[in-house]
Amino acid sequence: MKFMVSWSLPQGTFRPAVARFLKAGGMPPAGVKLIGRWHGMSGKGCAVVDTDDAKALYAWVAEWSEFLPLETTPVLEDAEAGSVLASMYK
Repeated sequence: MKFMVSWSLPQGTFRPAVARFLKAGGMPPAGVKLIGRWHGMSGKGCAVVDTDDAKALYAWVAEWSEFLPLETTPVLEDAEAGSVLASMYK
């Protein structure tokens, strides 16, 4: 299942969060595949990951929670969402 993990980078934790990211790379643990990650110039960003291991995803999000407010949302690709919507409007 795919999830979008979005965050904002508060000024108060900017430096320690950047230091951790530069040192460790911010990669998710085994069992969570990083599809892509994007960093906005506003201090906000998001990553899309694929996993069936909720515990591994939770561990990754918890690892960063002291620096970043994070939101994790299950997501569907267009074709998947389209088939659900099409079944509703037959």
